[in-house]
Amino acid sequence: MRRSLPLLLAALVALVLAPPAQAAPGFAVGYRTIPGQGGTPLKAFVVEPTGRGSGPFPLLVLPSSWGVNNIEYVGAAARLAYESGYVVISYTSRGFHDSAGEIDVAGPDTVADVSRVIDWGIAQARGDASRVGVGGISYGAGQSLLAAAADPRVKAVAALSTWTDLARSLYPNETVSGQAVDLLLTAGKLTGRPGPVLRDAEAAYREKRFEDVLPISPPRSPMSGIGSIQAAVMIGNAWNDGLFPPSQITDFFTALTTPKRLMLSPGDHATAELFGAAGLPNEIWDSVGRWFDHHLKGVANGIDREHPVQVKPNNGGSWRSHPTWAAATARTDTVPLAADRIDAGWPTIAESGTVLVSGALQGFLRLPVGVSTPLIDRGAAAVWRGPVQWGATTVSGTPRAHLTVTPSAARTTLFAYLYEVNALGLGALITHKPVTLTGTHTRAVDLDLEPTVWNVGAGNRLVLVVDTVDARYQGSSALGSSVAFGADSWLAVPRS
Repeated sequence: MRRSLPLLLAALVALVLAPPAQAAPGFAVGYRTIPGQGGTPLKAFVVEPTGRGSGPFPLLVLPSSWGVNNIEYVGAAARLAYESGYVVISYTSRGFHDSAGEIDVAGPDTVADVSRVIDWGIAQARGDASRVGVGGISYGAGQSLLAAAADPRVKAVAALSTWTDLARSLYPNETVSGQAVDLLLTAGKLTGRPGPVLRDAEAAYREKRFEDVLPISPPRSPMSGIGSIQAAVMIGNAWNDGLFPPSQITDFFTALTTPKRLMLSPGDHATAELFGAAGLPNEIWDSVGRWFDHHLKGVANGIDREHPVQVKPNNGGSWRSHPTWAAATARTDTVPLAADRIDAGWPTIAESGTVLVSGALQGFLRLPVGVSTPLIDRGAAAVWRGPVQWGATTVSGTPRAHLTVTPSAARTTLFAYLYEVNALGLGALITHKPVTLTGTHTRAVDLDLEPTVWNVGAGNRLVLVVDTVDARYQGSSALGSSVAFGADSWLAVPRS
């Protein structure tokens, strides 16, 4: 029954999306076993266009997300095959569910699997070797970027909720993103077969030796191979992505020299594009289709003439476009921060929220992570209030906190939160970032918070809070220690 479930779901998708019997063109869905790297069997849904001649047809390869099987993209694949004439292969990534092998965390075999699926699609499914695209969500997105660097046949990529630097994503500023790591490890064990790399990484993580995990990051990070990518790359991520936050994305996008498109919108990991993968109306997947149509089929749909940076404010509003990511910031205002001292190791009500849950609430319901700033313990957190914004304004870009810091403990973690706060002191979290410091010497810390676009209402103000405990992360602050902030500290606020 478990093996037949994907087939039943695919049949249901085909029934819902199929055109009337007399209409042409259409599509056909098949369940196939494709030999991956080393002959490892990979299970796949192959969606082929019908009523369009004998081909060959442009080929799209979509590896599944972490913990998800090959049904993931069948809805989107059916639309791409029927409406645009693609051969689309949605397959379960190595080591998960019905595919064989072990999870190697986007290692050499998993990346090579993408090329082997391309081989099969060209030889067995009428795929056109000169018109190959790859894409996916999360784990599938990262594989797609890595494969584009390794296989010159890949002409276009659509990477949604992707990572570009694995270490920066899960170990930002030497601070373990505990909820994200635990979620990934649990999902891997429940839905797949961890290989040696993942087993060793989990052992080091459990023993608090996260620095021993870091060597696996460079070869699994698309940023390391960015110079080898020749494909046109579209990236879509969410402002509140709890697994792969946007700062590593904007840096990668800026460094990329091929045709490119960046879409940043409200939500958490995979939420912005979730329904589009099922074939439902979705503006992210609409752009994916246009991207592939232009770069693989030569369709003059105008996407190449649009500004490559498309951003939607995190707290509501329409899409805004910019020629570069840097152009999203028109000016920067500097707010001085007074000297302060706090006791470390004590939690406060200032928090970044829960991975997947908080960002999804923001994206779908416009319910931000909130705080009552008058109730924040001033002994355990520094609170700096900016001036009232008498006119509406927009934070647009990467806020930076320049802090002169003197910790009293050998290792201390700071968490910086930027809020929009109303006249009653009620705040909505705009962005945040952790940093872990080693040593007791005084030093200047330039802490870049996560990029954002956020509309600030007239009459509200920005408030920066810095404390030393956050449930999302594994911090290093010791009870009984303290942190002093110098009077030469400041906050740089990017504006549109």
